[in-house]
Amino acid sequence: MAVERETVETVPGPAAISWHRAARPRLLLALGHGAGGGIEAPDLAALAAALPADGVTVALVEQPWRVAGRKVAPAPKTLDAGWLPVAERLAGEGLPLVVGGRSAGARVACRTGAASGAAAVLALAFPLHPPGKPEKSRAEELLGTGLPTLVVQGEKDTFGAPAEFPALPAGHRLVGVPDAGHGFAVPKRAALDQAQTLELVVGAVREWLAGLAG
Repeated sequence: MAVERETVETVPGPAAISWHRAARPRLLLALGHGAGGGIEAPDLAALAAALPADGVTVALVEQPWRVAGRKVAPAPKTLDAGWLPVAERLAGEGLPLVVGGRSAGARVACRTGAASGAAAVLALAFPLHPPGKPEKSRAEELLGTGLPTLVVQGEKDTFGAPAEFPALPAGHRLVGVPDAGHGFAVPKRAALDQAQTLELVVGAVREWLAGLAG
């Protein structure tokens, strides 16, 4: 399947959308990347490859700082400013919109989901706190989405394991990924190998999206 690339102008600079279109779309899932990598992250790539067959068009969104080739992510307000015009463009497709991302991208989606008119939020590897600093919690961003929210979290994630999360409000769901770290990488002796781990992530998202459609 050919991937289309589109540029969207934002205040911090041009952002980019890589379109993975479903033949008969019923839903649009927009996914942003983390602060330490781009849309090539294994979980994002796996979702973009699998979900179009389910009628879900996947839009992988590159923040302006990545498009410009910079190596360090800007402040949260700048990330939000680089996301909202993209979300507005995506809403123009006329499909129910689910926004999400991994790590810093998940935070952006949580902060802006309601403002973007999204129907739900997908948080992959939500960075609940900086590694080793649980007192610096970002739970308010996650708890305050005001939308149905799925969190998919590695059980060995140093940014916050599932057991560290507070009680989630109605409409929020947390799925743990055995032995997985922040990037959903697993050690060689894990119960599930790397391919199976990514299948688990995709399966959890697929099931949740199907429930939203119902």
